[in-house]
Amino acid sequence: MANLRDIKTRIGSVKTTRQVTSAMKMVSAARLKKAQDNISHIRPFTSRLAGIIQDLASAREHTLCSDCSVPNGTEGAVLVLAIASNRGLCGGFNVNVVKEVQTLLSTTLKEELRNGNVLLGVMGKQAAKMFKSRNIGIDFIYHDKLTTPTYASISEFANELMADFRKGELKQVILVYNEFVNAAVQEVQINQFLPFSIPEQPKDGVLMDYIIEPDPATIIQQLVPKMLQSMMYQVVLESAASEHGARMTSMHKATDNATDLIRDLELSYNKARQTAITNQIVEITGGAEALSKG
Repeated sequence: MANLRDIKTRIGSVKTTRQVTSAMKMVSAARLKKAQDNISHIRPFTSRLAGIIQDLASAREHTLCSDCSVPNGTEGAVLVLAIASNRGLCGGFNVNVVKEVQTLLSTTLKEELRNGNVLLGVMGKQAAKMFKSRNIGIDFIYHDKLTTPTYASISEFANELMADFRKGELKQVILVYNEFVNAAVQEVQINQFLPFSIPEQPKDGVLMDYIIEPDPATIIQQLVPKMLQSMMYQVVLESAASEHGARMTSMHKATDNATDLIRDLELSYNKARQTAITNQIVEITGGAEALSKG
C-alpha cells in the first residue's frame, strides 16, 4: 500500500505542475500577441527609413556621410551586447544567445579579445548567470532596459552608445539577439549596430524622386541617429516576442509531457492496485482453505 500512496502523491504533484505550466502557456500566448503587434508596427517603419537613407546615399552618387558611420580612431573597444531575458523557463532562448556570443569571442573577435579590446554588455539576468557559470566576465549590465521597454528609454540608451562611439571610446557595437520568426522559431542574429551601415533593402527598379532640402548630406546626418534608435528598439521588441514565443512553446511541451506522465502513473497505480487486491484475495482464499482443512 505504501507504493500506492507514493504513486498517488506523485500523480497529484504532476497535476499541480501541469496546472502551472498550462497557466504560464496562456499568459505567454497573450503577451506574444501584443509583442507581435509591436513588431508588425516597427518593422515597416525601420524598413522604410532604411530605404530612404539608401536612396539618398545612392542618388546622384552621394556617399553616406554620418558621424555614426565612421569610427573616431582605432583605439576604442568593441562592445558585444547580448540581449536575452530576465526570466527563465523559455527553452533554449537564453542559452542560444550565450553560445553565439561565445562563438563570436572565440572566432571573429579572438584577436581583439586577446588584446583586451572587447567589452561585454548583457541585457537579461538569465544570460548573465550563464556567462558567470562559464567564467566569462561582464562589463556592463542593462537588465532594467527589459523591464518595461519603451521607445523613449531604448532610444536614450542608443544615444548613449552613439555618444561613446563619437568620442572614440567604442569603435564597434555588435548586437546578439533572437529574431522573431514565429511562435515556434527564433533565430539568433549577430548585427553590427555601430558603425552604421545602410541595411540592404529590396529594390523594385524604381528610384524615388525626392525633393531634397537643404541637401542629402544634412538629411542623412539627421536621419541616421533616428534609424539607429529605431533599430535598437526593434531589436528589443524582436527579443521580447521571441522570449514569449519560446516560453509558450516550452510550456506547451511541458504540459503535454505532464499529461503523458500522469497517464503512465495512473496506469502504474491501477496495476499496483489490482496486484494488491489480487494478493488480498489470495490471502483470504488461502486462509479460508486452511480453516476448512483444520
